[in-house]
Amino acid sequence: MAKIYSKKALASKDLKPKKEVVSFLLNYSQALTIVKIEDKSFEIIAN
Repeated sequence: MAKIYSKKALASKDLKPKKEVVSFLLNYSQALTIVKIEDKSFEIIAN
């Protein structure tokens, strides 16, 4: 039988981010606007 050399991914099941991190990411995603003009895209942060 062939030996499998790949390792299993070490993923943590107990990922509990801090409230500050979640709040920051949500606020950032709400403030982010991507404007596409022709073949270019511009990222604008509205703070």
